[in-house]
Order: sequence, then C-alpha cells, then structure tokens
Amino acid sequence: MRYVVSCYEQGLAQNGMKNVGEPIVKICGLSTRESVDAAIAAGAQWIGLVSFEPSPRHVELEQATTLADHARGRAKIVSLTVNADDDRLAAIVEHVRPDLLQFHGSETPERIAEIKARFGLPVMKAVGVSELADLEKIDPYIGAADHILLDAKPPKGAILPGGNGAAFDWGILDHFDKQTPFMLSGGLNPQNVHEAVTKVHPFGVDVSSGVERSPGVKDLRKIADFAKAARAAH
Repeated sequence: MRYVVSCYEQGLAQNGMKNVGEPIVKICGLSTRESVDAAIAAGAQWIGLVSFEPSPRHVELEQATTLADHARGRAKIVSLTVNADDDRLAAIVEHVRPDLLQFHGSETPERIAEIKARFGLPVMKAVGVSELADLEKIDPYIGAADHILLDAKPPKGAILPGGNGAAFDWGILDHFDKQTPFMLSGGLNPQNVHEAVTKVHPFGVDVSSGVERSPGVKDLRKIADFAKAARAAH
C-alpha cells in the first residue's frame, strides 16, 4: 500500500514546512489569551480555534476573532469546523481571518475542493484511523486538501469528532508512505509525543485534550512540556 502525492510536497514548501527535522507543533482548542500566549511561548507554530458548539473548546466568533488578532504574526491561525455551511465559513474567513481551515466532519473530497476554491485558503482534512483499511480513505482527498491530519476515530456513539483523548495504533502507519507528509493527532500528550514523533515521523503533531486539566481548560505547564518533548524528538 503506497500513497505518493507531489502536491503535498509543494504545499509544505509553500507553507515553510518539511517532513524532516523539527515537527510543526499545533495546540488546538485554545480559548483564552493566556493559553494562546503559553502556546506561542512554548514554540507552537500553529494554534487552533474551534467553531463547533458541542465541543467544550468551542469559541464564539467574536472571541475567536479576538484570539486570532492576539496571535496574528506570531503563529499560524487554524480554524476548525465540523460540517460547517458556507455562511459559517464565510463569517470565520471574514472576521477571524485564519491562515488555514481545518475540517473534522464528514466533508467529502468534493466539498473540500469546493471550499478551497471559494475561500482561497489552504485546507486540512482530518481522517479517522483505527485499522489499516482506513488509510485508503486518504487517497480521494489528495489534490483537494493541502494537508491531511491523521486522527484516532471517535469511540462509537461519541458526539465529538476525533479520538477524544485516545490514540490509535501507530503501527498501522508502518504501511503508510512517509513521503506523503501528514500531521498526527489523537491521544497525544507530553508523555507520549516524543515516542510518536520518533516512531511515526509526521510533519507535525496536533494536541488538544492532552494538554488540559479539564475539558476545554488548558494546562499551561502541559502545553510547555508537550512542545518541548515534540521538538526534542526530531
């Protein structure tokens, strides 16, 4: 099983990223200026703002705009949505002015390509992984999305997308062509991110609940420890 797509290499080059060396660190689900400052001070190159009401990390448009303005020029701003319609995306693009749009729902490759064409921003699509066959889901998004986020599948019956704090078996990625750059998420924390980067070699790592002291409440020390451990693993 092999996935080789040159557009990924081009996309990474345009965004100043390579799949070698120090990984991109993305701290997602930030909701306060303090947590934004902590993420940037720790060396996170990307920060994530969630626009999805069921999530404890959801921030309203006005708050997201304030946080984005606070971070602008110091980190890439990523807006995460789940099956958002065009009106919501248009409001986010106009007010938050993100550098990248991240999609964590059931958006089809056609929908991703349509959004990218309409809004003219780089896009990242999350793909849930729990078994080898799940890697086959990536192919249709190649050329539509600029980046792929490999995340743990949500538990059965879960309301929230993503791994909900659980990691998937990284051994599955032994069958994944590492020439296809990807960001890794799902169950990462300060204790296991070094191992994840060393074993999997993603171009970046994405964490949310793994650096929290309670759902939606970031732990500033964990943010610093996570970024330090991720950078030490390259």
